[in-house]
Amino acid sequence: MTLRFDAPGGVETNVREVSRRLRSAGEEVEVYASDLYDEARWDRRNDYAAEVDGVPVHRFPVRKRLIPGLTMPMMIGLMDALSASGADVVHAHSHRYGHVLEAAAVADRRHIPLVVSTHYHPADRREPAWKKGMLRLQDVGFGATAYRVARALVVETEREASLVREFAPADRIRVIPPGIDVARWSAPVPTATPNGLPPEYFLFFGRVAPNKGIPFLVDAIGRLAPSLRLPLVIMGPDWGERSNIEERARALGLQDSVTFLGHVGSDDTVRAILRGARALVLPSEWEAFGLVLLMAMAAGTPIVATNVGGVPEVLDHGRAGLLVPYADPGALAEALRRVLEEPGPTRDRVRFGRDRVPQYDWSVAVERHRALYREVVSG
Repeated sequence: MTLRFDAPGGVETNVREVSRRLRSAGEEVEVYASDLYDEARWDRRNDYAAEVDGVPVHRFPVRKRLIPGLTMPMMIGLMDALSASGADVVHAHSHRYGHVLEAAAVADRRHIPLVVSTHYHPADRREPAWKKGMLRLQDVGFGATAYRVARALVVETEREASLVREFAPADRIRVIPPGIDVARWSAPVPTATPNGLPPEYFLFFGRVAPNKGIPFLVDAIGRLAPSLRLPLVIMGPDWGERSNIEERARALGLQDSVTFLGHVGSDDTVRAILRGARALVLPSEWEAFGLVLLMAMAAGTPIVATNVGGVPEVLDHGRAGLLVPYADPGALAEALRRVLEEPGPTRDRVRFGRDRVPQYDWSVAVERHRALYREVVSG
């Protein structure tokens, strides 16, 4: 169960991959989701397929329920459908979302084992104090209600586990990292890099959102020596930050060096763009995990990322990629310089990442989920 399904995003990818692979392994799986496609624009759709990758998908209208200045989407009709589903296990995804509370209420009443994947994200640093306080109240509220009902709480890293322990039952937390199809991302790319891209470039891949730190990346490129100042390619849907990035690029005279690709739907094209980059750069304020890091590791693309959230664990604390502080363009520029001018250490990090990434294959994550479901069903 997830708010959005068959839409771009890390949570959405996690649910889709695990559900379809469980289905392929012979498990009976159904997905419950809302009709929301883009949460930032509140874009609702009614043209979804009834089945995705062989998995039936049930859609429910979504409504905003306001909690003093905050939103907590609720799915209309979800509780009745869950009650009648006959499910052996209910698995809800995300934290501070209404459908998790709805699932917990049904699970408690019907005595259905509940698993929740939190995908926990602390309050952004730029949030005002009152909003941080309200988000913390939500954390505590979920810990005292839905997470007391859940038989297991799935987190992606030990860092996320340490944060969730502050308000949820520690003995129910299980660390199950997400994954990628390692063989596919490691294979030769059948598609050439699209026309119109520069021959060499730095790449940002993800939602173009305020918490991703992309203006700091533009600043960092502006600090590089002219011979190292590669263009920046930005691949991912705009969540309201593009105009700020364009303004920052114009201020630095880099407006002709920034290319926005938007959402790229073809996996082969994404792989070609990623493999063609001199470095994948993830300058985020927070990443619970960062699936794009695994993709870059498998593809053999050097990585520069901020030392936040689950990123240090994924990169083995700098052995698979360079780590820098958030909001530090100087440190980011120095890391980009090292990638370009220190080929030996760069190759070592790429090689380490390729050796490390097989432990994050989806097959490993799916087997861990199956084992967890057996555990909660058996009591």
